[in-house]
Amino acid sequence: MVKINNYVLFISSAALVFISSILIVILENDTFPTLFDGFWWVMTTVTTVGYGDYYPVTAAGRIIAIFLYIFGIGLIGVAIGKIIDGLTVFRKKRVEGDIVYKDRQHFIIIGWSQKARFAVNEITDTNKDVDIVIIDELKEAPLLTENIHYIRGNASEESTLLKANLTDAKAVLIFADDALGNDQMTDGKTLLIASTIETIAPEVHTVVEVMEERHIKNFQHAKVDEFIISNETISSLAVRSAFRKGVSGIFSQLLSRSVGDDLFHISVQNSWKTYGDAFHDLLKEGATLIANRNDLTINRRLTEEIPKDAELYVVCDYETYKKINKKE
Repeated sequence: MVKINNYVLFISSAALVFISSILIVILENDTFPTLFDGFWWVMTTVTTVGYGDYYPVTAAGRIIAIFLYIFGIGLIGVAIGKIIDGLTVFRKKRVEGDIVYKDRQHFIIIGWSQKARFAVNEITDTNKDVDIVIIDELKEAPLLTENIHYIRGNASEESTLLKANLTDAKAVLIFADDALGNDQMTDGKTLLIASTIETIAPEVHTVVEVMEERHIKNFQHAKVDEFIISNETISSLAVRSAFRKGVSGIFSQLLSRSVGDDLFHISVQNSWKTYGDAFHDLLKEGATLIANRNDLTINRRLTEEIPKDAELYVVCDYETYKKINKKE
């Protein structure tokens, strides 16, 4: 088998088509009045389509045609085959997670589970154009779309995280490995991953699922940005729902963009000096101001000035949120 360098193959194919198109126009200008007509005939010939709308009538033109039959069809066939093989290999690499992600401002999800699937749905519901990179050790990608990518590997290893372009990511979500079955082992694995992430890219926003609240102190040195306490959150919600019917529905609305009102971040407007200014203006639009970052006490401090670094959150529906955004 003769091996041909891909670069040489594609350059040769392009040169063959280009030169043949020029020659046929020069030699048979009456039959092929324009370069495009010549190019059209060459392409239908080397791809064996042969529409018959153009064909050479002179001996010189037919010699070019014979040359294309013998060499051109084979050369272009090999080139097309290489392209198809390349696409097949690329698809296989994507499915198997053997890729390097190079874009920026993406979300990285570590650990595939039903919780991770819900997280993907929530991210895409919030922003359909954002890219998501899933990291796990599954043999094949659990989910693949144009915006969802998969990298197979150990997330506690630097090489795997660099394949996901961790340093340019917008945020990382680490989900606990439920398969381990032991909360201490599960949180230990999560801690190892979080420590590696913070060593490589301490500026990237990191959200970690922790099985038990008492383990959070072990994460403090890793400088994780936010924690989601899995067991305590579920238990607390169950108890609150048992004492007061309907409480779970409130949490569901705030946690999911697909149901009812939602929690939205809004920018501080220049006309707002105090929390009271923002509260009353937003209330007129149909939104309720509830927090500055994680501070839920601002409705009791309406006369206080809004800090320059404030991050305000409101509860409203999506249409109201869009209307508020247009005024900013």
